[in-house]
Amino acid sequence: MISGLIGKKIGMTSVFGPDGAPIPVTVIQVGPCHVMQIKTKDKEGYPALQLGFEDKRAQKVKKPDVGHAKKANTPPKKILREVPIPANDQDSYSLGQEIRVEQVFAAGEMVDVTGTSLGKGFQGVMKRHHMKGADATHGSHESFRGGGSIGSATTPGRVLKGKKMAGRMGNERVTILSQKVIQVRPEDNALLVEGAVPGHKQNYVIVRKAVKKTHQKAKAA
Repeated sequence: MISGLIGKKIGMTSVFGPDGAPIPVTVIQVGPCHVMQIKTKDKEGYPALQLGFEDKRAQKVKKPDVGHAKKANTPPKKILREVPIPANDQDSYSLGQEIRVEQVFAAGEMVDVTGTSLGKGFQGVMKRHHMKGADATHGSHESFRGGGSIGSATTPGRVLKGKKMAGRMGNERVTILSQKVIQVRPEDNALLVEGAVPGHKQNYVIVRKAVKKTHQKAKAA
């Protein structure tokens, strides 16, 4: 069975659990995704499905995109991603097949969500690496939020590679593990996941079945 689908982060809200307590959730539009290519062990060396999500605007479609989508008899897709499948499960899928959220996920399951985190620009070591900073007393002056010494004496006489320093923060691929599916809403192609997921609104994400935890009791409203 396929392990994941492409989605889009819609935003955050809250729902009420069986005990009346509010549960913060992220609403993700998951699918419908179309099978654009079926990769096999014999031809590509590994079994996988290439999924497409959201149709491209006509102005942005190029000839290679049209040719690739024509094989699956679907419009060219904006986002293409691969998800692995078992080798003995390849015959269960066909080119152009539509896969919906309720076919893959269920309330109470645990999922891993991968996306691009918010970019925070150039940040110092206290925000970027959670360093303590210098004491604001006992002779400290000029630098209170710095990282302190970055080198050593004659040996090795250089700044070691990988030293934690100020720099660009965020805007990187992040995976949040083991998030609980609170609700599945097939009529809206929506998945309500407990907690926050990486990225801004309208950010594209990949939702996969969790690799560490598998299932917890659902808190469906």
